[in-house]
Formats: sequence, structure tokens, C-alpha cells
Amino acid sequence: MNLEGLYNLYSQYYLVDTDTRKIRENTIYFALKGANFNGNTFAEEALKKGAIYAVVDEEEFKTNDNIILVDNVLETLQSLANYHRNKLNIPIIGLTGSNGKTTTKELIDVVLKQKFNTNATKGNLNNHIGVPLTLLSMTAETEIGIVEMGANHHKEIAFLSNIAEPDFGYITNFGKAHIEGFGSVEGVIEAKSELYDFLIENDKKIFVNQNDPIQLQKTENANRIFIEESLSFISADPNVKFKFKDFEIGSNLIGSYNYNNIACAVTIGSYFNIDDVKIKEAIESYISENNRSQIVVKGSNNIILDAYNANPTSMRAALENFNQTKSEKSKIVILGDMFELGNTSQVEHQEIADLCDTLNFQEIILVGNQFSTVVSKGDHLKFKEFDGLRNYLEENKLKNKSLLIKGSRGMALERSLAYIN
Repeated sequence: MNLEGLYNLYSQYYLVDTDTRKIRENTIYFALKGANFNGNTFAEEALKKGAIYAVVDEEEFKTNDNIILVDNVLETLQSLANYHRNKLNIPIIGLTGSNGKTTTKELIDVVLKQKFNTNATKGNLNNHIGVPLTLLSMTAETEIGIVEMGANHHKEIAFLSNIAEPDFGYITNFGKAHIEGFGSVEGVIEAKSELYDFLIENDKKIFVNQNDPIQLQKTENANRIFIEESLSFISADPNVKFKFKDFEIGSNLIGSYNYNNIACAVTIGSYFNIDDVKIKEAIESYISENNRSQIVVKGSNNIILDAYNANPTSMRAALENFNQTKSEKSKIVILGDMFELGNTSQVEHQEIADLCDTLNFQEIILVGNQFSTVVSKGDHLKFKEFDGLRNYLEENKLKNKSLLIKGSRGMALERSLAYIN
């Protein structure tokens, strides 16, 4: 079956699934493969659970007419997504960056939803599988698409851009994330800027933070839209407050580092003619979830939970912001290892520990293989495993404290909430 024929089947219901545990009625099941699984073996099961067709790439699993044999399931999924993107003929906003991608995406979505039927990347489905699934979740009713693109190696953003073909783009920032795959911060800048390369080559528009000299330099010859000049930062203590035209707007996001994320969403809202009052309402109503910069109250303790992800850039920003916030309560930080830093990992973890020594925290608790080996000037508590932290929190009940909890996703430091009350 050619791509057009497959598209005709897909466009009956606009449903695609890749996991038989989450099969929906009338979906098309794509039998993807991984290091430890072969989706082809579940094709019959997918049909029994309600899939209308299954796509496989091993002939032995084409056992009936509702199973479609292709050369490569993943490549077919990606080609179908790009074909669909062009059939939709709607504005697509693509975004990437080292920090703040998901929060920025969600802010843009909540603002544009004030006027348009939008469809945005769910969670962090932002890779070579997630981007196609995001595009294929859009329907004939979708008016604007928002596609988050993640990468941990060179040429990945270029590849995703060619699938999504964005009309607009934004890079949140360039930081020390995925150094293991990119080799250096310069490698990060080069890789993330692949989005710029696509947009410039295709004469598309780029939203640019004009306070970022790297963004300015990289987009010098681009069709640029600068972040809204009628915005001005007021404070982040801990929630971000800012002025937009005649409005003072308070958000539910903490940390001055979130101001640029908000400013981008406001700018894009203005570009698409969202009413100023609606923009204000959207920003003030947005509440971050999934362990991203959440404020949690446990007993007498106030907690900033930022345990979704961490790299040296975001860790430093979170610590410095937490240090500056006003609080009558003693401040404690619980930090987990930062992943994917390659041969810079030891140095980066040591620098974060050194930074903690210069800030005004009552207690510093470090968790993980890397943090447990740093040399501390102060009296840090260090645990190689989460169990050590759990035992400490069970034996030392925290009362009337202000806490920052931050670490990479693999550390799952949100588990510590169960032992703070």
C-alpha cells in the first residue's frame, strides 16, 4: 500500500497508536520495535482490542487483510506524519531549547486556546516518535499546531524540523543539557540552531529573545519577531509578576527564569491577535504540573518541587532564584544528580556543590552517584541512593522549612514528598 492509500485509511478517524496497552477503537496500530520488544508480535492483539488496521514490517505477521505490510514501520509513521502535516495546511509553531521547552509549549497553548482550536505536544513526546505522533493527533478541526522538539545528538532537530515543517520557531535558550551527546555547550548551540537553519532556509518566521546575544547572532539574517517590548519584569518572589501594556499580571510559575517562557507565550498570543485581557487570564490561570516548578505545601513546610529535569544551567538558575526569595522559614535544598553530562559530569556536580556553599541555605542535601562524591566546604549531607535520603527524612521530621527539591527525571526526587509532613 502506498502512502496516499494509508493516509486515506488514517483520515477516516485520525487515530494512531503504538502501544497495545492503550489501544483505542478504530485506531491504526503501528508496530514499532525497540531494544527489548518487537511490536510486530502484537499486531493481532491490537486488532482484537479495537484497532481497525495494524502496520507491520515483518511478513510473517501479516496474517489478515487488516494488517498492512511496509518496509519500515517507523519510517512509515514519520512519512505519514509529514504527509498529514501538509494536508492540514495550518500554522505550526516549533520550539526547542535546553531548558523550559515544555513549560513554554504549555503557556503558548493555553494562550492561543483563547481564540483557536490548538493541538500541542502531549507531555514530552518530542523525539523521532513523539513528533510524528503529535502531528498525527491533529485533526481537520485543528487550527494551530504546537510542536516541541527535543534532541540529545546532532542532526536530530534538523530531522524533526523536516517532519514538522514549522512556519514559526522559538528556541528557549542554550544551556548545559545533554552534553554527553553534543560534546560541549558549543555543540548544544549548533544542534539546537538546526531549527533556525530550517526556518531561515524556508523563509519562515522566528520569535527571538532580543536579550539573548546568541539568539540575536544566530538569527541575524532571519525573518524575526522580537519578544513583546511592552513586557517588563517586576519580581519573582517566588511567583513571576510582570507588566504587560496596562496590566500587571501575576503567574503561578516560580523563578525569574520562567519570565522568558511567559514573555514568549504573550508575544505569540499578541502576534495571533489574542485579546490582551484573554492573554492575562490565560497566563494567570496556568498551573504547572508534572513536577515542574510546582509549589507544594506539606504540613508547615513550603516546597518548590522542580524534579522533572535538571542540568547545570537550570540547576544554577533554580538555586540562585531560591536564594533570593524572601522567606521567614529556614531554607533547605535537596538536589539529585544531573544526567547525560558525559565526561564533564564530575566537574559540573562539583561546581553546583561549590555554588551551594556560597548561598544562604540552612541545609544542603545531595543525592546520587555523582553528588555523593563531591568535595564539600560546608557540612553537606550526601546520599548515594534515594534510600539514604528517605531514612534521613523519616528520622528527622522537617518543620517550618522552605525547601527546593530538584534533580534529573531519573532521580525521581518527588518521592521525597511522602516523607515530608
